[in-house]
Amino acid sequence: MIGTGVIGAGWAALFLAQGLQVTAFDPSPGAEQRLRAAVDDAWPALERLGLAEGASRDRLQFAADCPAAVADAQFVQESGPERSELKQALLAELDGATPPGVVIASSSSGMLPSQLQDMVDGHPERLLVGHPFHPSHLIPLVEVVPGRKSTPAHVDAALDFYAGVGKRAILVRHEVPGHVTNRLQAALWREAYSLVERGVATVADIDAAISNGPGLRWALLGPLVNQHLSGGTGGLAHTLEHLGPPAQVWMDDLGTPRLTPDLAAMLVAGVDDELATVDQPHMVAERDELLVQLLEHKRQRPLVP
Repeated sequence: MIGTGVIGAGWAALFLAQGLQVTAFDPSPGAEQRLRAAVDDAWPALERLGLAEGASRDRLQFAADCPAAVADAQFVQESGPERSELKQALLAELDGATPPGVVIASSSSGMLPSQLQDMVDGHPERLLVGHPFHPSHLIPLVEVVPGRKSTPAHVDAALDFYAGVGKRAILVRHEVPGHVTNRLQAALWREAYSLVERGVATVADIDAAISNGPGLRWALLGPLVNQHLSGGTGGLAHTLEHLGPPAQVWMDDLGTPRLTPDLAAMLVAGVDDELATVDQPHMVAERDELLVQLLEHKRQRPLVP
């Protein structure tokens, strides 16, 4: 585990809960103490979701440097800063120190795997993106994104590894900026920003519209299956036949906002207003508690993928 910030610490907690031996490294001062505290904070939720045989926080080691951390690695998850100059130096070091054939997966959400592969000279074929979602110890999704130099064997090894630690991995078959899920999120953000900019709705109203509306369904089934179900016995074909034309009008009318300083200030002010009377640490704790409950219930419903 290379890089132990918010995402890296979540990965480390998950791997430990799945019974793995985790060796971590992060050069930031105090990184080991912060990592161990983050694992301790995540552990009760992971215990509720079920620990694997052999799971123990005692199986976490913190290495003195990057080569020592990966010298005996069977899988490397890199979660370093999203800065090209730092990423290039880090990946080059990892490529030289990690045993041959071992997958190096980057948590990067903003850099394409082919771009990352071009940063190493030794074994770029084993470098790919394994992009999680916050909180990474709870949210099952991970996007596996191969680059142009990737080999099927390394892609399959990554998919198998993530499945083995309880993740729901999807394979992104073509490189695109933002991968898949961030692009879907960006489509919603774009229209949310536009509606705020145009004065159609407040920030709080938009959040309520999603969290009390389609977001509840999206937590259970994806947008296309939900659309299929809305068509009754006719399914998606019926929905597209009857709602396709007006949906096209809606899509054609979607906004194209530019995230200017003025718009950013409007959005920040709107969130500040929405949360003015909210204890945010308690809100996050309640969010995570509901996430755990939802995951527990979804596991008992095999027909909900």
